[in-house]
Amino acid sequence: MAETTDIATHPSQAGTPAPQRRERVWIPPVDIWENDDGVILLADLPGVPKERLTLQVEQNALVIEGEAQFDLPEGIQALYADVRSTHYRRRFTLSGELDSDGAEAHLNNGVLTLRIPKRAKFRPRRIEVQAS
Repeated sequence: MAETTDIATHPSQAGTPAPQRRERVWIPPVDIWENDDGVILLADLPGVPKERLTLQVEQNALVIEGEAQFDLPEGIQALYADVRSTHYRRRFTLSGELDSDGAEAHLNNGVLTLRIPKRAKFRPRRIEVQAS
């Protein structure tokens, strides 16, 4: 895991105009590939279970948020931890050629795989040649 952290601003309570709180978050390392069908994104989110992972598309932005869960054995108390935050957050601007409605996400052993297809009109297509 990279030691990259960021300070994110979040509303203190959903739906209220109260002042926002700032917290330290991890910026997960991400690999992104593009092919003829769309993009594939791999994000490292160690310790984040499916129940604590949120993927949202807001206008033209993809937001990935997760909360890591580290369970200690019964009767054990942590005296020191290198981890200052267990909150992951990353935001990406999506191209207009991507179809976020067709996105598929899978989480396996702390690795998120997200596939976002291109809209049909942006996919390469083969033109059949007619012979006469």
